[in-house]
Amino acid sequence: MDHDTHSPDRRETFTRAPSVPFDPNARPPVSVRAASPGERPPEGLRLGDLGPADETEPNIRPALLGEPFDDPVAPGSVRCIACAHRCVLRPSRIGICGVRQNRGGRLYTLVYGQAVVSQAEPIEKKPLFHFLPGSRAYSVATQGCNFHCAYCQNWQIAQAHREGRVPESRYVAPETAVADAIAAGVQSIAYTYVEPTVFLEYALDTMTRARAAGLRNVFVTNGYESPEALDLLVPNLDAANVDLKAASDDFYRHVCGALWEPVRDTIVAMRERGVWVELTTLIIPSLNDDPGDLRAMAEWIATAVGPQTPWHLTRFQPAYRLSGLAETPAATLVAAAEIAREVGLRHVYVGNAPEVEAAATICSGCGERLIGRSDFAVTEWHLVAGRCPRCKRSLAGVGLEDSPVRP
Repeated sequence: MDHDTHSPDRRETFTRAPSVPFDPNARPPVSVRAASPGERPPEGLRLGDLGPADETEPNIRPALLGEPFDDPVAPGSVRCIACAHRCVLRPSRIGICGVRQNRGGRLYTLVYGQAVVSQAEPIEKKPLFHFLPGSRAYSVATQGCNFHCAYCQNWQIAQAHREGRVPESRYVAPETAVADAIAAGVQSIAYTYVEPTVFLEYALDTMTRARAAGLRNVFVTNGYESPEALDLLVPNLDAANVDLKAASDDFYRHVCGALWEPVRDTIVAMRERGVWVELTTLIIPSLNDDPGDLRAMAEWIATAVGPQTPWHLTRFQPAYRLSGLAETPAATLVAAAEIAREVGLRHVYVGNAPEVEAAATICSGCGERLIGRSDFAVTEWHLVAGRCPRCKRSLAGVGLEDSPVRP
């Protein structure tokens, strides 16, 4: 399928990356492998081949969270434990994400500092509505993803390795990313647009430098981090928007190539360990828009994560392998939001649908309008020291004390 000719327009929406062209002269990395398990590797390939890169490829670095795996058929195999897939990689093979490789019996990242996106944007685009509202975040992304969602709106960078293409990129060292973020006047760095766990090493090195410079760190994630990855990330992670795609293994297996339980565990673990969490669900006609399933998802959020957790319900727009599917009807989004409020969720937002957009933050105690938004910008601010001016109830979130709106 030619996705270039079947993709919809690139109008700006939540979590959609800026347009990134393909590099016509580049070729994706290729696993060198035997034709079948147990068969000897191609003539000339030794365990020591594909080891460290030289100075012309600074993006290829030893990776974290790789461990030896005893495979009697393929000595030198490693297991990557960065995400819940826990890929076992024989020598030279590349993981599901397309950017982590066994090179000479050791795990390497292929995209350290190889940024396909690096720019300042409103924090509301992530979307994060209760974390430093009205501020800007410096968005950073490499290529690669450990999911293969059929509707991926950022497929040009997330699924490039599956399409045999390479997006244009530039090397941005962690210290350069932080310096650029400070120069742009942002308050945080967002690791976003593809699953940031796949570029864990780059993210961690940038996060520690960002914290030292007084910036916050944000993950926009599918929630497939392993517990081991969370242990590394959480000390420097301030907030996360987790893409809660559905509340069933069936959807995750058949549409995304993953499982539901690890996502559930990650969301709860982040919340328990002090990371501010917001959730986003793209409502896709016929796939995850069943009212009963939406109610079950809302009930899980209310009980396992907390009723104060912001839930962003966004409109599906035809993309990638689902480019022939119709966009989400407005009535479906309105009904989903009503279900969530009936269940007891206090902050439910509707996005990517201007005719029924619900972007204002309302006091859950008295119904007072607290924060108004339009086009990823805060336009009204009625909080007083983080509280409702009428009933004095505090609003859950981070950075709610000062108004970002100039009088």
